[in-house]
Amino acid sequence: MFGIQGRRNRRGKDEAEKPFWISFSDLMTALMVLFLVAMAVALMAVTQGLAKIKKEGQARDETISSCMVDMGALAKRDEFKGVLLRGYSIEFGTLAEFRNNDHRLDAAQEHFVRAFVPKVLDVARQDSCKKWLKRVVVEGFASQEGSYLYNLNLSFLRSQRVLCAVLNSHADNALSLADRKQVRTLFLTGGSSFNTVSKSPAEMRRVELKLEFRDLGAPQELAREIKWDDDTTCPNDSPTTR
Repeated sequence: MFGIQGRRNRRGKDEAEKPFWISFSDLMTALMVLFLVAMAVALMAVTQGLAKIKKEGQARDETISSCMVDMGALAKRDEFKGVLLRGYSIEFGTLAEFRNNDHRLDAAQEHFVRAFVPKVLDVARQDSCKKWLKRVVVEGFASQEGSYLYNLNLSFLRSQRVLCAVLNSHADNALSLADRKQVRTLFLTGGSSFNTVSKSPAEMRRVELKLEFRDLGAPQELAREIKWDDDTTCPNDSPTTR
């Protein structure tokens, strides 16, 4: 009797002193559950982030498309017949076509660009364009006649000549001061030489306006303050004929 009671007391004492440890399989199960929960949270965050980016991208594309629709409607107006819209580029065609080996525009061509550019500015100020429009590049072209560097310079002079006509404050249809200031902050010039192949040399002696839009997530650049002058003279008034 005493022996049985002693064995019971000893077994109870050993069980009370044994520390509590979960089994290895239970530990692995708990870690796996924790991993799955963490992965589910991470995947949810990534999915929501991608959905947000996709939604913002679609909104951007729709806004830019609306902007280009407005630009296209402008090009279809009777007074601007001959202007073509290709992608994000506005081509003047024969309305601002240059003579061979020259960068000057005649009076009628200068009058046209001064009539057309303010309408482009009006569209650029609308919400459909203002949010994403980064800049407007006046890009000049030259035919394949002549050397590459000469034509590169000639194409640049042609783009500059367009801005000279636009910023001429003494013309009969001169732009308003507000429009001329916006041109100086929004427009840039560029030359392409004969990098773009066209059907005929005459079609390459031209300029076009290329609209550039901000990428998704890119910060909107603030307009820089530029010291104002009246732009009374064009720096490339002298001819460049060879």
